[in-house]
Amino acid sequence: MPALSRRTILTIACGLVASHPAVAQPPARFDDLALAAALRGGGLVILLRHGATFADQTDTHPVNFDNVSAQRNLNEAGKASARALGEALRQAGVSVGKVYTSKFNRAYETAALAGFTDIEKTADITESGGELTPDENARRVDALRRLLATSPRPGTNTVLVTHKPNILDALGEEWDDVKEGEATIFRPANGKFILVARLQMTDWSRIGAAMDR
Repeated sequence: MPALSRRTILTIACGLVASHPAVAQPPARFDDLALAAALRGGGLVILLRHGATFADQTDTHPVNFDNVSAQRNLNEAGKASARALGEALRQAGVSVGKVYTSKFNRAYETAALAGFTDIEKTADITESGGELTPDENARRVDALRRLLATSPRPGTNTVLVTHKPNILDALGEEWDDVKEGEATIFRPANGKFILVARLQMTDWSRIGAAMDR
């Protein structure tokens, strides 16, 4: 069975993932089939940066979450990859339970186009940054870490769709290269979250097909 690429699985022999005390060391490397089986078994949290967006768009200030046209939105590639993500999970027989997204449309639309249903928009994982108070930014960091450490409903996986600043603040500088559409998969355990894999959107088709081999 082909192994996931070195970029796909974050190999951290030096223990970088433990730079935050809530993050536990990762287990052995997964191949495609093992990762697909783990997802099918449930109990994982899939942390997604929203899909690809228009590089020439920006969010207005102040942000009006109800005015989609005044936000940076998914481009056609971002929309297509979100649909492909959902198709791959269904192909692999993966059950998605609760889904939390940022209030920005690009995050919600990523989840909706994937075909997820139990979606809740929340300020807890809405984009952090300089427009917020330090206390609110810190609160959102803690909120994201709590969600990563919370076990999903039995037999399901939780999906979180958020933004690079939130991911970077919660997980550390090793995620400075996180790309639009990239997923980081964790297994909650004893108040921590164990790193399983990092996947690009283009990797999901292989994961979906792995269970058919």
